[in-house]
Amino acid sequence: MYLSRVVIDTNNRQKIQDLSQLGAYHSWVENSFPEEIKIHTRSRKLWRVDSLNNKKYLLIVSEKKPNKNNLEKYGIKGTINTINYDNFLNKLNNGMNARFKMVLNPAYSKSTGKSSGKRGKVLQCLSYENQMRYLESRSLKNGFELIDSSYTVTHKSWEVLKKSGKKACYIQKVCYEGRLVIKDIDIFKNLLCNGLGRKKAYGCGLITIIPE
Repeated sequence: MYLSRVVIDTNNRQKIQDLSQLGAYHSWVENSFPEEIKIHTRSRKLWRVDSLNNKKYLLIVSEKKPNKNNLEKYGIKGTINTINYDNFLNKLNNGMNARFKMVLNPAYSKSTGKSSGKRGKVLQCLSYENQMRYLESRSLKNGFELIDSSYTVTHKSWEVLKKSGKKACYIQKVCYEGRLVIKDIDIFKNLLCNGLGRKKAYGCGLITIIPE
């Protein structure tokens, strides 16, 4: 596994205009792995956009290294940093405390009735309480425990997604930050590699940690 980061060129108006919706970011990420496109296969990739010190970064967790030139398409040349993520994962242990950041699409399924024959309707968690409950209910089953009173929602937004021939829709993104304890290292490593929740192709699900 690899963790890659590039500074987005926010001073280039054309690039920022091209990145005005989530589908463009999705394409940027996928096109950064041209060898997969050649053989008509797509591996799991997690990504999100972070802001730090007045800069915006694209982060990607992937099975293979991205193509440098393709990843720089909307980034600043020379700002790509790719590390072997497995080396980092192998240093994690049960009982370790860490700071975390994750962007999720918190939602739940509402049943339409046992006899309807239809899948439950997916509804968004809109209130702060429901968004927090969403994270809390998924912590232990994903190998970690939240540290009391040390986590919260730091930002939320609705971002537009446009697909060819389809009506534009909006995806809710909720950013959580705080502290956790690793409880089941194998499950937790799988979480860091494969993400949590829905809309992973559009910038949700990636969890990053900084061990304390």
